[in-house]
Amino acid sequence: MDLHLLIDNLTNPALLFFFLGILAVQLKSNLEIPQNSSKFISLYLLFAIGFKGGLELSHSDFSMEIIWSLLFGIFLAISIPVFAYFILRRKFSVENSGAIAAAYGSVSAVTFVTAISFLEIENIEFGGHMVAVMALMEAPSIIIGVLLMAFFKKGQRDKGSFKKVLHHSVTNGSVLLILGSLAIGFLANENQAEGIKPFTTDIFKGFLAVFLLDMGITSGKKLSDFMKKGWFALIFSIGLPVLNGCFVAWFSQFITESLGNRFLFSILAASASYIAVPAAMRIAAPKANPSLYVPMALAFTFPFNITLGMPIYLFIIQSFQ
Repeated sequence: MDLHLLIDNLTNPALLFFFLGILAVQLKSNLEIPQNSSKFISLYLLFAIGFKGGLELSHSDFSMEIIWSLLFGIFLAISIPVFAYFILRRKFSVENSGAIAAAYGSVSAVTFVTAISFLEIENIEFGGHMVAVMALMEAPSIIIGVLLMAFFKKGQRDKGSFKKVLHHSVTNGSVLLILGSLAIGFLANENQAEGIKPFTTDIFKGFLAVFLLDMGITSGKKLSDFMKKGWFALIFSIGLPVLNGCFVAWFSQFITESLGNRFLFSILAASASYIAVPAAMRIAAPKANPSLYVPMALAFTFPFNITLGMPIYLFIIQSFQ
């Protein structure tokens, strides 16, 4: 692995703000980002990445590569929760296994955004359709997680809850915003789109840094509770992303030749949802323990992917070009 690439990633200002958030918690500082501000920044990041992706997509030729990319993304979102579930059942209940499996089959929009920032620093191009791939991967894994819980625990679920979760997974705010922004970016007049470029592009990295500071504070608060739950969850929260990310880094060469697109596929396969899935699981699996699957995704998988994971996946991709 290129040591220079690893150092560049670890010294990324946005990433350093993440570590600052963790440090603030350990020092028992009162540093915090107001909840309303945090929510606004989350919405902004989804809006900006969706809109820019739509603009890129409007400039792309609609090809078989785009179709295969969309299908491959959906395949990952369906297959990962299935095999993850059976691994998790060795230690956890049906509800916890289904919720965790859904989280790891789904994606983290913030990890995706950080990965795009990483590609821009390295001057690596990627396709705008990858935003659509990310958006399409959110809902299928939630549905698969619910189906797994229903199949392995028949008769013990509210029959109406699946319909509620299906509706929630499609109309979830993050999914709706990313898809809507993507469509608006695709349809927007190019001259008019240029007028909001300072908002969607110039201030993007600054907002990302503040958001990662907030993520660091949140992660730091959950570390102590999570460590009480044993080593299996910790090993899973790093081992599965490494397995998924490395495999897709190699296999994606059969889907696309683009280095940037292959890298984003690896990140999507390796990431885990800690926003959309927990919200859905409140309805589908009220018995599932959020203090288990949220820290797994947020306090361990997310930091690993944005520190060591990204250079590892890129190294594998470059080795199989």
